[in-house]
Amino acid sequence: MVILNVGLIAVIAAFISGSTAIKHASRVATASTLAETQLELYRGLTYTAIALDPSSIPITPPYTTDTAYSASQVTATCASGTYTSYAQCNASRTATGPDHASYRVDTYIVLRTPTNGRDVKRVTVVVRESANLTGHALARASTSFDQSTGS
Repeated sequence: MVILNVGLIAVIAAFISGSTAIKHASRVATASTLAETQLELYRGLTYTAIALDPSSIPITPPYTTDTAYSASQVTATCASGTYTSYAQCNASRTATGPDHASYRVDTYIVLRTPTNGRDVKRVTVVVRESANLTGHALARASTSFDQSTGS
């Protein structure tokens, strides 16, 4: 009986561990999709339109403590309405994934100038669970845009 109980406990522990790993992998996949969806919004814009509305930039952690944060974000007033209506203007928003969980999507846009080069806008998107903002980011994606995308 003791040997049978030990074996059953090991099997149950393996199932619980597997279930937890699958749940975490699902959250990471959803967060990655949300990050790429946010980046796609910028890929459809011209270079000069890639900016965040200054009134949408949070002044509290975890936004300000992220490694992608810079006090000199690229900002411009959202041309066609309020930043809450346009996700590409919003520095921090909450999105619901297909798993019905709530995620926080933070966007950072900074200007970089490579040596002997022209200005490049670096867009970084970080996705966290809304219920655990102090935890590690589930997804981080970034891309650079230069003036060849038009003005």
